[in-house]
Amino acid sequence: MKVVLTIAGSDSSGGAGIQADLKTFEAFGVFGTSALTVLTAQNTQGVRDVLPVSAEFLKAQLEAIQDDFEISAIKIGMLYSNEIIDVVREFIKDLKTPVVFDPVFISKAGSKLLNDDAIENMKSILPYATVATPNLFEAKGMFDYEAGRDNKVITSPCAVVVKNHIVQTSIHKKSLDILMISGKKFNFISPYVNTENTHGTGCSFSSAIAANLALGKSLQESVEISKKFIHNAIVNAPHIGHGKGPIAHKIGAGLCQ
Repeated sequence: MKVVLTIAGSDSSGGAGIQADLKTFEAFGVFGTSALTVLTAQNTQGVRDVLPVSAEFLKAQLEAIQDDFEISAIKIGMLYSNEIIDVVREFIKDLKTPVVFDPVFISKAGSKLLNDDAIENMKSILPYATVATPNLFEAKGMFDYEAGRDNKVITSPCAVVVKNHIVQTSIHKKSLDILMISGKKFNFISPYVNTENTHGTGCSFSSAIAANLALGKSLQESVEISKKFIHNAIVNAPHIGHGKGPIAHKIGAGLCQ
């Protein structure tokens, strides 16, 4: 069985962060391991408190996993601080393992989650990543990318998937993710779903890409499968919680296989 590592924060409500990553890994048939960067007290309605993990303890987690498992892919999520970013960069810089980097620093609503110096430091992860998966706000902050502006292709040391474009056709809306690699663009489209059940979709999307890369799929195949997975998981969401509800990881992945 392939082993995939997630380096990310914990979501006490189970819908995002490492909990969503591990559910996604399991749904795609790979074994998930984790290294925590930050603990959160949150639910579907919002984050109530945050407890960072020390850089030293994160390093201990990473070393423990590396000493015991052959890691086939890595997903990186919320890194929280400069010290955490530095530890993660040092861990991945000499690895040949596929790395999916979800640069979590601006929420889907546009709220900043990190200080400016840490955001700049996050860019030092890019040369060691296979692909980065920013939302539109994060793509603007990291690459000065704006949807629809001059058909711009992002220049980056790694491939980039920009999520959450909404395309209005003459009949209905569509959800568009754009993969940019080596100066080329590849579009991945699914029907737009008007729903509040979107908690953890970004985390789950990037962890699905990591799982499929571990299984030997190409990057384009992995993004295509992950796009379908998120759509299916949203459509089949369990409708729990009083805010932005979680998605159905197992059902979503099952419909892709």
